[in-house]
Amino acid sequence: MVVTPLDKANVLIEALPYIKEFYGKTIVIKLGGHAMCSPELKNAVMQDITLMKFVGMNPVVVHGGGPEINAMLQKLGIKTSFVQGQRVTDEETMNVVEMVLAGKVNKEIVSLINKYGASAIGLTGKDGNLILARKKVFKGKNENGEEFDYDIGYVGEIVRINPEVIGSVISQGYIPVVAPIGAGEKGESYNINADYVAGELAVALKADKLVLLTDVEGIFADPDDKDSLISSLKVSSIQGLIDSGVIKGGMIPKVQCCARALLGGVGRTHIIDGRIPHSILLEIFTHEGIGTMVVK
Repeated sequence: MVVTPLDKANVLIEALPYIKEFYGKTIVIKLGGHAMCSPELKNAVMQDITLMKFVGMNPVVVHGGGPEINAMLQKLGIKTSFVQGQRVTDEETMNVVEMVLAGKVNKEIVSLINKYGASAIGLTGKDGNLILARKKVFKGKNENGEEFDYDIGYVGEIVRINPEVIGSVISQGYIPVVAPIGAGEKGESYNINADYVAGELAVALKADKLVLLTDVEGIFADPDDKDSLISSLKVSSIQGLIDSGVIKGGMIPKVQCCARALLGGVGRTHIIDGRIPHSILLEIFTHEGIGTMVVK
């Protein structure tokens, strides 16, 4: 198929109402999965984010870094394990997590955005007390059905977000890039699920849109049927789908953070396939969009 100059013009015309609608609006983007690991996809995502900035939007980036953390722990000979999908994080592991997320992954993203002409600044939750956190308690049941608490170390939950830090960065023309590390009341570091950080940041910033990049096409009513993609999911339906096992594993925190964001005032939330090049642009600037939109 030959793409003509008129085809290119039509693409821009299709994008025009969305550029107008989101001009000056804040959009929180959570990076994860292949979009973080594949050099081709990573570059495409940074191009998308840069374009958003240049057409007048205010993108805020939150990232994880699980594969990079795993690789570094393995290299250092530190064993790692998980409880309820969360990494058991002792002091030694937390030091590695902070080093990888803040020192490696965050700066790589900042450098790529800068490479494409925008200006980015890397932050963690410890900068300006951006994310205040406390130890997260996990509940379990023993063989007798009795509840007990898991202590999995420096895994945190968010107490408060300080949006002024992000607002100040945006007002100076920069794109904030946030690593999901929170600060405890004594200055200790906490490892926090990046999906939850993205959702709480979106609420605190009164964002118009929250976009989560994943390694799946969206949420399927039947995981074995690729034609059962749920393009629009109501918040009221989420718990039933979790209880029935339709939503499970790593998708649970994603839909939960979408629900929290919507109930907190965020305009729209989207779970999209980060394996598709320029998936962010397809979601924001086209009529069809992709993935699953979670709605209030």
